[in-house]
Amino acid sequence: MPPRPALNPDPATRAWAPAPAPAPAPGLLAMRGKLLPLAGLYLVQGLPYGLQSGLLPVLLRARGLSLTRVGLAKALYAPWLFKLVWAPLVDTRGSPRAWLTLSTAALGLVCGLLASHPPAAAGQAGLPVTMAGLLLLLNLAAAVQDVALDTLAVRLLEPAELGPGNTVQVVAYKLGAVLAGGGLLAFVPTLSWPLLFLLLAATYWLAAALTWVAPALRQLPTPLPSEHPRHTLHLGQDLLAVPGTLWTAGFVLTYKLGEQGTSGLFPLLLLDCSISAPELGLWNGVGAVACSIAGSSLGGALLARRRQPLPLLKSALQFRLGGLACQTAVLFHLYSPGASLAPSTVLRGAALLSLCLQHFLGGLVTTTTFTLMMRCSQLAPSALQQATHYSLLATLELLGKLLMGTLAGALADSLGPRLCFSVFLALSAMPMLYLGLASNTLA
Repeated sequence: MPPRPALNPDPATRAWAPAPAPAPAPGLLAMRGKLLPLAGLYLVQGLPYGLQSGLLPVLLRARGLSLTRVGLAKALYAPWLFKLVWAPLVDTRGSPRAWLTLSTAALGLVCGLLASHPPAAAGQAGLPVTMAGLLLLLNLAAAVQDVALDTLAVRLLEPAELGPGNTVQVVAYKLGAVLAGGGLLAFVPTLSWPLLFLLLAATYWLAAALTWVAPALRQLPTPLPSEHPRHTLHLGQDLLAVPGTLWTAGFVLTYKLGEQGTSGLFPLLLLDCSISAPELGLWNGVGAVACSIAGSSLGGALLARRRQPLPLLKSALQFRLGGLACQTAVLFHLYSPGASLAPSTVLRGAALLSLCLQHFLGGLVTTTTFTLMMRCSQLAPSALQQATHYSLLATLELLGKLLMGTLAGALADSLGPRLCFSVFLALSAMPMLYLGLASNTLA
């Protein structure tokens, strides 16, 4: 027999009634009240990345733009490289909630303007100047939003809440990216360009309103007054003098070069080979991001079992090189005479599955690398502000990815897909050799 529920006497009727379920702990309720708005905000923050990395390149390529011009469009990510310039302003002037509300509303405004400026019509060679300017503004607002949201999270979360908070950050951000990339791409035949961006604008304005009224965000703790800031030159010298910083800076600049080139180009080459945009959005958007989340989760689980980052990173890089070699072999066969990507062919399945495999291994490598970056930043003395040290490494990591993402299309147009992917394969082997030069302080 199943166990009987606990019974309590009802003082009014003297009858026996089931005991009430225990109430959640106050600390758990408070943490949920913080994590729910953060999850929504990080999901919204992932939308611009998914829009420009998943949706826009496919739409531009489908309208006839060359791989070089599609790749150069990623230069519009440039405002993200200057986050350290306005981070002190966000931190010292006004509240993070106000900055976050204004930047999110600004994203909605830019999306509304983009609705009236579609990309070049089929056959035109370039990206319209007005549209390029709006995309630059979109990245500027998104970069300010990123600084404000990170500042808010640091002030809002208690030390015991950092683990769940970072998990929410990664998963929600990637979900936002897949919704704006693969999710919207699947509806491209149904949604027109204006309707697409009006939908995004409405999402941003709703998020801005909820940010302003969210109870958990209205009661941020007041930060302690900071000391007089160091001179920029002296601060830079001191940051680079932290043990392991120079090696880590070199690694984060180069570890994604080959992967970033293939992940940006391979979907566009599949589009050229007659795979439809909705199907590509499903595999390269939804499927690939799901695999990336799975890879990141696996990396976190292995590190939680006290696996050291450097040995794990070495194994992950080896697996990633093997996966990229398989994808390169698929590409070589794809451009051989008589090759076909018709439905139900082995080559089509191998090409689409290689997208998911590379994102899974990329998620594993990225999580391990970011853990290594954090370990390096923890070696910085408190007077240097460990958050500033970590922001420096994160900016360099982004610079390496943007560099190859911007130049990949030009390399493919000048060298051809086969030779270009051979270069990417060689670039993916370099971090494995560089790993042997790692500082002992990071072991």
